[in-house]
Amino acid sequence: MKSCSNNLKNPKPPFLGIDLGLRYMMEAAFFFSMMSAFVKFAGQTMPVEILVFARTIMALVLSYALIRRQNISPWGNNKKLLALRGLLGTGGLTLLYYAITKMPLGDATVIQYTNPVFVAIGAAIFLKEKLNPKVLFAAIVSFLGVVMIAKPSFLFPSNAIQNAETNVAWIAFAGALFAAAAYVTVRKLGESEEPIVIVFWFPLISLPLLLPFAVATKFIPNLWELFILLVIGVLAQIAQVRMTQGLKMERAAKAISITYLQVVFAFLWGLLFFSEVPSLTTIVGAVVIVLMIIWISSKPKTPARSEISKGEQ
Repeated sequence: MKSCSNNLKNPKPPFLGIDLGLRYMMEAAFFFSMMSAFVKFAGQTMPVEILVFARTIMALVLSYALIRRQNISPWGNNKKLLALRGLLGTGGLTLLYYAITKMPLGDATVIQYTNPVFVAIGAAIFLKEKLNPKVLFAAIVSFLGVVMIAKPSFLFPSNAIQNAETNVAWIAFAGALFAAAAYVTVRKLGESEEPIVIVFWFPLISLPLLLPFAVATKFIPNLWELFILLVIGVLAQIAQVRMTQGLKMERAAKAISITYLQVVFAFLWGLLFFSEVPSLTTIVGAVVIVLMIIWISSKPKTPARSEISKGEQ
């Protein structure tokens, strides 16, 4: 049986004081933000069932190709936990895509990023990880920054929303819960599975579950729509692999907190490609998030030799 070492230390030296695992999470945030923008665009003409199904097909093909290239078994060691990760990921992805296509991207994003709190709680309960006060504080402050950026209408009385939009908001929140559970599962699987195997099992479980819903839409995409679906799949796959690698190398709460950077990227794409000029609160929120990311990513000072000796005794 092949297993991975349960080693939270990064195999490479840090770059600019940022460990490799945290850099992977930053890259994941970048590619996930681009994926969300394309999903929002594609949702104007395509059913969400098609978007999720296409994303799953791409993930299955690309992850299997990587498995073959690395010459490792795709079946893993903990099949029950791998299947659970697939189920949780399917629920989280479907609900997230639905929210992105039915409500403002900023609103959907800020709801999605409630999940780090639940990741920290879940990791503490199920993985026995200690809740670092620094990480918890950074997560709370970063979330406040997210709220300042997105300004979700359901939190502001002056922008009261209708019942239909409220229901979508609750759906998005359910997606965040599914995502948090999936992240905790990925963290546990990192003790025994290769990252690409964990990624592969997500579409392996999702595909048969989503197929009936995709067929029921009777939607046939044209060449341009197929290209957009291809781009979404590639971006999502890159982000998924980086996220899985990052979660394997860092503690769950700390790693997921880094993905708040996705919100900053999302509003940047809005400015560059959709002529959405950020407000003052958006700029302040972005600065808050970046500062928290720098703080939480910085390596602690090396303790004195005497302190190290004490810790080794």
